[in-house]
Amino acid sequence: MRTVLVALVVGVGISLIANMATTVYLHRALSHRALTLRAPAAHAFRFVLWISTGIRPRQWVAVHRKHHAFTDVEGDPHSPVLHGWVTVQMKNLVMYRREAHNPETIERYAKDLPADRLDRVLYDRALVGLGIGVALLCLVFGWQVGLLAAFVHVNMYLGGSAAVNAIGHHFGRRPYDNNAGNLQWLAFLTAGEGLHNNHHAKPTSARLSHRWYEIDPGWWLIKALTSMRLAKVRVMSGAANGFAAARDRASNAAHVAKARASAAAEAASSAASAAATHVAEAAATAKSAAASAVNSPAPSNSNA
Repeated sequence: MRTVLVALVVGVGISLIANMATTVYLHRALSHRALTLRAPAAHAFRFVLWISTGIRPRQWVAVHRKHHAFTDVEGDPHSPVLHGWVTVQMKNLVMYRREAHNPETIERYAKDLPADRLDRVLYDRALVGLGIGVALLCLVFGWQVGLLAAFVHVNMYLGGSAAVNAIGHHFGRRPYDNNAGNLQWLAFLTAGEGLHNNHHAKPTSARLSHRWYEIDPGWWLIKALTSMRLAKVRVMSGAANGFAAARDRASNAAHVAKARASAAAEAASSAASAAATHVAEAAATAKSAAASAVNSPAPSNSNA
């Protein structure tokens, strides 16, 4: 029993750390440029994510930026409006991996994050990072606690990430006019990400809590980093935030229109191809029938 309890505490602790790195580094700093990090902090976050999640930052950023470009419309990599929140909760990892391995998505939405030397040598090798992370757990806590803690962490981290995309776009309070919801209990588990309605209202804000009763643990870490001069928050006025939101909506509309036009063109092309095939088959059938009629012997006249 003690082994299980220790593994549970360690696994939950690792997930909380991984979620902190995800929300501060991958989400707020890289994806939305809501803050800039000095090299020591950025490298620390990259290493923590490498050994705890195996995530490649440019892939995560590209998928997330595409989600904002197509939020809950055709083209969104993981929309519960399109697929149902239960499906997204259960298949979020599959949906993420499919989009993360799409070269066009990476090229379009993560142009500013090309792979550097450390990526090529270390951080693009996800299994190596995860193997080091599990080995460290086993070395520090023993193999039983280490493996159990890794199991707890995997389920909590993946479940929390899925919940933000699934539950966070279906349930919760909506003080702003968007499909995402605010769920404080989910924000505690994901270092603030559960305040998703706030985030979609002001995606370039480093702080996800907008009211006195909302708690954003990720903001606590950002404040600590700024006090140590390891981070600088991007300050935006209300007008600038409004402009950014309007720009995102316009970009979203343009992407949707283009996607629908592409789908319509593809459908028209398929219909034309099918029609051409049908005509060709009809012509071949007619030609075959004509040839059969020419080559068949004339009927004999029995009364001659």
